[in-house]
Amino acid sequence: MDTTIFKTQNEMLDKLQIETYGYFIEEYNPANGLVRDKSDESTKASIAATGYALSSYPVVVSGGLLSREEAAERTLTTLRFFAQAEQSKNKEASGYRGFFYHFLDLETGKRYGNSELSTMDTALLMAGMLLVQQYFNHDNKVEAEIRHLVGELYGRIDWQWAMARKPYIVQGWRPEKGFIPFSWEGYDESLLLYILALGAETAPIPPESYEARCKKYHFRRVYDYECLYSGSLFIHQLPQIWIDFRNIQDAFMRKHGLDYFENSRRATYIQQEYAIRNPMEWRGYGVHQWGITASDGPGYAIMEVDEIYRVFFDYVPRGAPFGPDDGTIAPWATIASLPFAPEIVIPTIEAYSQMDLEKTTSYGYKATFNQTFPTDDESGMWVSPYHYGIDQGPVVLMIENFQTGLTWELMRQSPPIIRGLRRAGFTGGWFEDA
Repeated sequence: MDTTIFKTQNEMLDKLQIETYGYFIEEYNPANGLVRDKSDESTKASIAATGYALSSYPVVVSGGLLSREEAAERTLTTLRFFAQAEQSKNKEASGYRGFFYHFLDLETGKRYGNSELSTMDTALLMAGMLLVQQYFNHDNKVEAEIRHLVGELYGRIDWQWAMARKPYIVQGWRPEKGFIPFSWEGYDESLLLYILALGAETAPIPPESYEARCKKYHFRRVYDYECLYSGSLFIHQLPQIWIDFRNIQDAFMRKHGLDYFENSRRATYIQQEYAIRNPMEWRGYGVHQWGITASDGPGYAIMEVDEIYRVFFDYVPRGAPFGPDDGTIAPWATIASLPFAPEIVIPTIEAYSQMDLEKTTSYGYKATFNQTFPTDDESGMWVSPYHYGIDQGPVVLMIENFQTGLTWELMRQSPPIIRGLRRAGFTGGWFEDA
């Protein structure tokens, strides 16, 4: 995507947004609304990617890519599938206790392989549902059914059941062995999960659970920035795709004189500073090449490159500045920081646009690239062969939040979000008038 053809910054972002959204058009089953996990032609669908597809419909309608009627029909197809999908202890069911399995078969909608019943991925799916519930507010049969089905699906989730290791929400469950031995504790993407679980009218979690989670936070100084720390960039982005955290604070943030939005701005600058310092001497890192997060990679491999023994990983939660890091950059993660720090993100997008990151597909940038890993590719760098649905969604939605704030505006009107924030102790900003 050569930026020289664009007259304005918005034209560049619009084109990237449209290309990226193409994933949800092509990697989609029109019979049930499920979205493929990644562009590998398998039948593995991701409920999180499906949540991102739902979230994208208001964006593409406002941009003229779909009619409101077409987007509503696609939304209704998805919601009807989840409303009718089997919820039981059956190993092939789609879900249980209102939650859904991380991966479903794209064609049948049944549990895919041995995937876990995922609390976090259900939250991502539900965020998309709550967004379309707010958007499709017209007085007609289709949009009324959308609103009804979202209320039904959100209302059936047994959040308290998922607190198997109180006071925290567990990460998942499998019918073969029960709850998996990990819980959501501390600062991570589960900020969204906890707010949704607090905001439920039926079986919500208690506010004490959120307070216990916050007690596991780690506030520290990194370079010249005081921040609530997490190394992977997506953690600072994911909850804010849907929730406008500008100028609202919970007890922890009030104590430190911050909000989550400002914290994410600082995390973005830390990422760029790490790339500039480049302590591990990766090729290409610098002021316009940064963005380290949970992502695809070229490994697992150990080899000598530039007279240094390097370890390369496949899909792992990369982070900066304390690692793991193997020279892999995720352009989508850079773009998803656009609302926080456009002054450093936009020049980086322009730099990426001069690189061969799109390859043969029309879905925007591939998931990741690595200029240190040896390759025979004519570009001289390793580029992921795939696009991932969970990477495509943040690009579409965070460009929109930067340009229009549409997603934030809609979710500021969502009763479950308002209840969840109130029960979590948030005050200030737009929330005072909610």
